[in-house]
Amino acid sequence: MKISSFVHFARFGIKTILFKKREPILGTIIVTDKCNLKCKHCSVNNITAVMHPYKQIRNEMRQLYDMGVRILFFYGGETFLWEDGERTLRDLVVEAKKMGFLIVNTVTNGTFPIDLPEADLILLSLDGDRERHNIIRGDTYDTIMENVKQATSDNICFYMAINQINKDAVCDVCRTARDVQNVRAVSFNFHTPYPDTRELALSKEEKAKCCEDIVKMMKEGVPVFNLKSAFPYIIQNRFPTPCHQCVIMENGKISTCGRCIEIPGLCDECGYFFVAEYTLLFRGNIKIIFEMLKTYLKYI
Repeated sequence: MKISSFVHFARFGIKTILFKKREPILGTIIVTDKCNLKCKHCSVNNITAVMHPYKQIRNEMRQLYDMGVRILFFYGGETFLWEDGERTLRDLVVEAKKMGFLIVNTVTNGTFPIDLPEADLILLSLDGDRERHNIIRGDTYDTIMENVKQATSDNICFYMAINQINKDAVCDVCRTARDVQNVRAVSFNFHTPYPDTRELALSKEEKAKCCEDIVKMMKEGVPVFNLKSAFPYIIQNRFPTPCHQCVIMENGKISTCGRCIEIPGLCDECGYFFVAEYTLLFRGNIKIIFEMLKTYLKYI
């Protein structure tokens, strides 16, 4: 991370903590909900299958930038499917950098060639060992791993949503992240139980066991892009929601924190580690502050 970026984020954090501000720093743009997969845990794919046009996405980027957002994510659907004429996801990332966003990341299912060195991080969904990943996402594991090995940069971070199917594969994904080239780290979430996927949710006891596995992997030197100090809050869902420092934009509509905010009661069962980490950070949790500094400086 550049010194100038670090200084900007430090100033934002200090002002937010001291004056209890609610301005956003992290924004997400849904470029399309079209996806080539039908994953068992996903409730938001192919609802419209619309590719939002470049001009609209650029205007949304400008709107988020003017709001103070400096960490930008591009989400799908599948982001590498997005196109508008000759423009592709790379054009969006390059434009975001030119506009002044300090960190630009994207999320992908990894089934397309990974040629995006301009992104700070590419969060790639890997949901277990070969068997359990393929149960969730179809026969894609070998394709994904080959694309990872052939990637043109080492900016990949595995991104695992832990649920009832893959809860015993946390260590497998950790070791894969450690051992496979081009992978910088691994990041975890727990399954957030949308009404049509409630059967995949974990109990508090199961969440605690998964966190024990993650801590064990951390001690073995696995690069984990999560904050250990937040685990007790995540297990018990004792962190404040929603996260006002995060916003998401889809087809011109801005929502605080995430798309799930409009589903009654779902915030109380939030499984997103980053929501816990950011809300605790901006409440002034000292352990979280120092651990986030160490983690972000190491992996971004």
